[in-house]
Amino acid sequence: MTVTSLGVPRRLVEFALDGRPVRVPERTTLLEACRAAGKEVPALCRAGSLAPTGACRLCVVEVEGADALVAACSREAEPGMRVRTGTERVRHTRRIVLELLASSVDLSTTPGVAEWMAEYGARPDRFGPAAARSGGEPVVDAGLFVRDDGKCLRCGNCVAVCGGQGRGTFAIAVSGRGADIRVSAEYDAALTDSACVHCGDCLDVCPTGALSSGPEFALRAADAWDEPSQTVTTTVCGHCGVGCELVLHVQDNEIVKVTSPHDSPVTHGHLCIKGRFGHQYIENRD
Repeated sequence: MTVTSLGVPRRLVEFALDGRPVRVPERTTLLEACRAAGKEVPALCRAGSLAPTGACRLCVVEVEGADALVAACSREAEPGMRVRTGTERVRHTRRIVLELLASSVDLSTTPGVAEWMAEYGARPDRFGPAAARSGGEPVVDAGLFVRDDGKCLRCGNCVAVCGGQGRGTFAIAVSGRGADIRVSAEYDAALTDSACVHCGDCLDVCPTGALSSGPEFALRAADAWDEPSQTVTTTVCGHCGVGCELVLHVQDNEIVKVTSPHDSPVTHGHLCIKGRFGHQYIENRD
């Protein structure tokens, strides 16, 4: 019997996970339960404290009695459930999803995708070298971060964190229809002419690297991005007295990215433009 604790104590529900009884607090999603039990379930669109959207469909699992596979990120555990995470039906679906995504979106900077491709035997190339890819050339916004629509999964995380589930700025939204769906500012204006406050919160919740900081994009373009060699240091922002928690990602003695923990009681993962991008004074050698 596996018992997992996930935050504030709640009534426990018991269900079977791959044949083993598991007890988790009510309102726990199947994805959370799987990860707490040590089951590796791939997921792309699940980010931070945002409400699950079930957009990528990589986290599908099989629930006994259900006609279709369910998205583990959005389905909550229920008493008496019988859940399977590695059946042939599940593996086949994940393989197809990976192939379809990789044939239409550039996943080269998406963490974990290469390993998932190998694990599930996905072959996106079987759709042909001319498979349509969305987006044009990367766009640099205000010299701070880069938007690469060719890597955009259309998961909506950036829209959610900019809107009602985060900053409350509502500077961007999903526009267009069908294959022309994209994320844009109001009236398709440049971000510098929109309500965007350039906080960069959208960078933290983008699963594919469609949004990245200027230094990260430049290093990746030069094939010099070396995440395993980077040091990660937690500190406190010095721009004001709020006490926001910062995580500095440093490569070759240069800050290449600034993030904040989603479980921080002060920031909850959110930063302002100064906290995320105003770190040049630290590196001023004069």
